[in-house]
Parts: sequence; structure tokens; C-alpha cells
Amino acid sequence: MASLKDICDGLPVDPLPPPKPRDSNTAHAPTRVPNLTPEEERLALQNALRYFPSELHDVLAPEFAQELRQYGHIYMYRFRPDIEMRAYPINEYPCNSRQAAGIMHMIMNNLDPRVAQFPHELVTYGGNGQVFSNWAQFRLVMHYLSEMTDDQTLALYSGHPMGLFPSHIDAPRVVVTNGMMVPNYSSRENYNRLFALGVTMYGQMTAGSFCYIGPQGIVHGTTITVLNAGRQQLGTSDLRGRVFVTSGLGGMSGAQAKAAVICGCVGVIAEISKEALMKRYKQGWLMEVTDNLDICIERIKRARKEKTPLSLGYNGNIVDIWERVAAEYDSTGELLVDLGSDQTSCHNPYNGGYYPVQLSFDDANVMMAADPARFKNLVQESLRRQIAAINKLSDRGLYFFDYGNAFLLEASRAGADVMKEGDQTGNRFRYPSYVQDIMGDIFSLGFGPFRWVCTSADPNDLATTDDIATTVLEDFINQGVPETTKQQYEDNIRWIKEANKHKLVVGSQARILYSDQRGRMAIAAAFNQAVNDGRLHGPVNISRDHHDVSGTDSPFRETSNIYDGSAFCADMAVQNVIGDSFRGATWVALHNGGGVGWGEVVNGGFGLMLDGSERAGERAKSMLAWDVSNGVARRSWSGNTKAQETICRAMQGNNKLKVTLPHNVQSDVLERAFRD
Repeated sequence: MASLKDICDGLPVDPLPPPKPRDSNTAHAPTRVPNLTPEEERLALQNALRYFPSELHDVLAPEFAQELRQYGHIYMYRFRPDIEMRAYPINEYPCNSRQAAGIMHMIMNNLDPRVAQFPHELVTYGGNGQVFSNWAQFRLVMHYLSEMTDDQTLALYSGHPMGLFPSHIDAPRVVVTNGMMVPNYSSRENYNRLFALGVTMYGQMTAGSFCYIGPQGIVHGTTITVLNAGRQQLGTSDLRGRVFVTSGLGGMSGAQAKAAVICGCVGVIAEISKEALMKRYKQGWLMEVTDNLDICIERIKRARKEKTPLSLGYNGNIVDIWERVAAEYDSTGELLVDLGSDQTSCHNPYNGGYYPVQLSFDDANVMMAADPARFKNLVQESLRRQIAAINKLSDRGLYFFDYGNAFLLEASRAGADVMKEGDQTGNRFRYPSYVQDIMGDIFSLGFGPFRWVCTSADPNDLATTDDIATTVLEDFINQGVPETTKQQYEDNIRWIKEANKHKLVVGSQARILYSDQRGRMAIAAAFNQAVNDGRLHGPVNISRDHHDVSGTDSPFRETSNIYDGSAFCADMAVQNVIGDSFRGATWVALHNGGGVGWGEVVNGGFGLMLDGSERAGERAKSMLAWDVSNGVARRSWSGNTKAQETICRAMQGNNKLKVTLPHNVQSDVLERAFRD
């Protein structure tokens, strides 16, 4: 078994480690189909071999060529380290920079088999959300981080460590870019080809930025979403006996089962992969499982009547459930489902992100590699069937929403009836994105997914941070806050207090909550003070999901409720990363793709280490203010009145903040201006 020192020593080339066959006991990424020409295959091999001395090329070339042809990518399995991959306590990492050790802690958490979807292919979640492109990159990055001092910055180009460059103590220790493309070439076809060549990668959101905290992050987001959907669409906060049907139990989607129970409703989640379903069942995230559709329907009926919380995993295709529920309504007049959504990885629908109802799981995996054109046709037919059933139920009272996974986008491309009548923008569907109807006002208030990791790896430290965060929010409520803000604080206090009961930690000792600018800044300051005075036994890394107020420009998700024509513009996310980088972030990341897919979104994130120092406190204060206000200001300029109110309050609290506010334009002025 290797040690942390071993994996920080760089590439092992003398001697070479022995070849490693694929481990049949581990879930693996689907075979990629890049359709490289013979010349491109040689280029991909050349690109891989350049990491190694020339005298090793005769040994490694046939092996890497076989990986490319068999799996569609060169992962360099031989160099996967023989170590228990997990987030070790920060003091155990060999390093010259405390900040670098904190980043190493985050990287290894993203590759922890308990956390990662396909750990041996360096995929954290979403089917293709890479941490690195190959194992040579992992080893080199760990080596650079162990050598780094606090006046150097590591530049990462789509997983590749370009090197350590001189900088200064207040600069980021790592700057990450993933998948950045010249715009005209950011197509799915080019991605498959360029990923196989080893020159770009899809970092999702928090996979390639090292900020994933396991499914807890999306448990929280889904919990808040479902609670607010109940309030806004069903007119109640009491979801007992209400049924929520969705799909996906793989990476992030595995959170849906836990969220349903926390909300008190009946969650029914379809998952085509028995392995993924049983992983969640063994973790305790699913209460019951079945592969029998009749039993599934009867269990829904009983749970509705008993009004008992339930998470039921159905090992089968989601289309079968929707069509059966529609048939039940036709025969009995009973609408069995109140809320519906989908969390399949539809950003990657033809390579394992969506499985068509016409095929078994195993047959689909064979066809997607052997006959991709036919597989694509079946996926699109399946999407049309799924939408047809959902449309029928929606007409009878179902509230269905898109959860930002490109489901409606891909369904529209498949020819399904999903576009909003009279849409002129190209991003308005008959079913809203959860951002539009549910989360949009929350973002406009400055609330978003603030998260932290206790790098000591001590559960007692996490409990202490939970208490600190709860106290901060309760103090704000006692001081008096607007009613909309109070409700969000109360939801998050409830979340933190129940977190331990629901066993949400998978991997690093981490927590997430939704907070506004004021809350984030106060919680960060309190954490930093707790490190300083010894109540916490190691630094705390704070970060957020890229899915946030300011972090993501995505016309089909985070910015789907921007109606001034700028929903397809990406200035906000780029500005955010640049601004975070010189205001104190420990590392920053800017990505093409994430959530809804390659070429559909630009997003960025940060990590900031709170080490108890005065300098860390000042960094957090400066950076967090920008990180929230940037997005609120953009939403205000687009015409969102809640965002205008929020940014005006922020300006009142900081006389250095001056934001351009829009003037109201009456519609009759526009009509008169264009009259003949």
C-alpha cells in the first residue's frame, strides 16, 4: 500500500509500476466513442506518452493504445496509486504550504470511492465529470502541490498541470480552467474528440474544481427545492402523503431519496443500474427497493394513504413509471403523483447519461458503443414517450419541473412537445426550470449553496461548525430580518440541526447550507476565529457550488429567469472568477459545461482556506462580498425587483459599493415608439 509521500513523489518511472487491469468490483465509466481518425489516434497516443521519458515509450505505447481503442480514452490505469483514496487529515500531507495541503485534501475526497461515481476513470459525478483526464496528471499535481510555497501558483489546463509559476502570498495557489474553448468549436462532437486526444476535459462543476462534498450538496439543494415547490405550487409546507417521482440514483441524483424523506413526502426514484440503486440502499439513503412495477404502484398508493415518509427505489426505467401512472389515471381517475422531475445525466444523453426504455441496462451499454446512431434514435424516441406521459399528467394537475440536467433541452431536440407556446427566446419550455419558478427569488435575495470542509477530518470539528453556523443565523433572526430572509434562515437552521440524524456525510467532514452575503461573511468570520482560538483543530476550507447567485451563466438553468436578452451571455461567471482570484481565493476554477452540458454553460467557483489568521479573515470578507454581489447586481440590471432591493441594501451597508440600477420602462412607451 502506497503512502501519501509516495503519491507526492511524482510519476513512478524507475521502476514502472506493474500494469493494472480494470477492477471488476468497481463501477466504471461507459466506453467513450470519440470516432478518431487513424491520425488522431496517433496524436492521442503521442499526447499521452509525452508525460514519460522516451525510453519507456516502447513499453507504454501498446498499453495506452489498447486503452484508447477499448475504452475511448487513455486513463493510464497502470499509474493509479495503491492507496486508500480519501480525504486525509491536513497535517498528514507532505507539503511546504498549508493552503496546498488543504487543496490535496479536497482532491482526494473527489476520488474517494465512497464519493466518486467512477473513481478509476477519475469521474466524480454526472457520468463524465472529471477531476483529471488521467492518472499521470493526478500524480504530477500532487507532486507540485507538495513542493509549492506560498509565493507560487499552479496553473491547471483541463487537468494538465502546466507548472508552478512565481506569484505572491495573496494570489491563488491554484488556477483551474476546464474545457475552455474558442466558442465556435464548443460542440459535443468536438468534446468527444478532444477529450480522447487528452487536451481538454469536462469538469462538471465541483468535480474539476475539487469542491464536491458527496451527495450531501444536492440533498440540500433538492430539499430546499421540494420544500419551496410545495409552498408555491401545492400551497402547503406539509408534504406528508404527497408523492414526488423522479429518476436517477447515481452521483448527484442519489440525493433525491434522502431529500424526499427529509421533506416528509413519498419519493419514488427510478434507477436503471442495479449497482447504483443498491449502493444507495446499502448506504441507507433508500428505505425500500423493488424491480416490480405493480409493487411500486401499490406501494405509492399505500404510502399516500398512510402519509408516511418513504424513499422507494425502482430498479427499472422512469418511462415505465410515468406511462403506468398515466394509465392508472385513465382507468381510475386518481392522480398518484403531485410533483415530478428528472435527474438523469441528460447533459450526456448518448453516452450513459440517459437509458432508453426500449433496452435493458446491459443491452444499452453494448449498443451505445457498437451502434451509436441507432442508440441515439432510441434515446430520442424514449424522451418523446416520457414527455408524452408527463404532458398527460400535467394536464390533470401534476407539477413537473426541470431540475437543470438538460432533460427538457434534450427532449426538445428529440422533437418532444415541450416548448412554451409563443416562445421567442429559445430557452422557454412549457415546464419551468426550478430556477424560474422555485429558486429564482432565492438567488435574487443573494441566497445560494455555501459549503465548508473541516480539513482536520475530525467529526467533532464538523459538529462545532454546525453549532457556530446555527448560532450565527439564529442571532440574525433575533435581531430582525425581512420575512423572506427569515424563512430561508429557518429552513437552513432546521437542515443543520437534522443533518447528523440523516447521516449526510459521505467522504470529507463537510456541510452545506443556503445563505446570503451577510450570512456567508459572518459564518466565515466565526469559523476563522474558532480556528484561531483552538475550538477547531484544523483549517476550514469554504467554497460553494458553481450553481449559485453569481457563479454560473446557464440559459437553461441558473440564468433561465434573466429576460433582458442576456441569458446567453457569460460575462457574470467570468467576472466572478477573476474577481475572486484577486480578492483572496485560495484556488479558483472556470469551466465550460456543467449540469446542462458542454457548450451550454460557463461556470466558475472558488475555495478559500480559513486558517485562523487575520489575513484569512480579511480575504474572506472581501471575496465573499464580491462573490454574491456580482450576481445580485446582474440580476438587478436585468429587471428583477427582489435583486434590486437586495443590492440596494448591500449598498447601504457598504459605501464603497456603487451599482448601476435600471430605470423602469413602461410597455406603452415601447408600443408608441414602434407605431407606424
